[in-house]
Amino acid sequence: MKVMVVDDSNTIRRTVETILSKIGCSVITAIDGYDALAKIAETKPDLIFIDIMMPRLDGYQTCALVKNNPAYKATPVVMLSSKDGLFDKAKGRIVGSDQYLTKPFSKDELLEVYEKYAS
Repeated sequence: MKVMVVDDSNTIRRTVETILSKIGCSVITAIDGYDALAKIAETKPDLIFIDIMMPRLDGYQTCALVKNNPAYKATPVVMLSSKDGLFDKAKGRIVGSDQYLTKPFSKDELLEVYEKYAS
């Protein structure tokens, strides 16, 4: 399964990449929304994790662009954020995200979300 991790934090990108690589995923990383959009078209990931707070193009904007493209509408998008307020989760739903994972998340939480979309 190809998984994309979009986060401006090198630590988060590397952590998720390490965890998912160990279970056999092919992991593509992107540093922001613009980087992600170029790589999504190129690699066609099966699942996308997107940080909300990023420079240039934030996670909400990136998710909306992915979900508004007929070719990627069905691709699950999981928002990553240190904010876990109701408003943030609602905004994620409005732009089309499939799930919301609050940072810091545990390895088990990440794998649970992965399993939900891997099957």
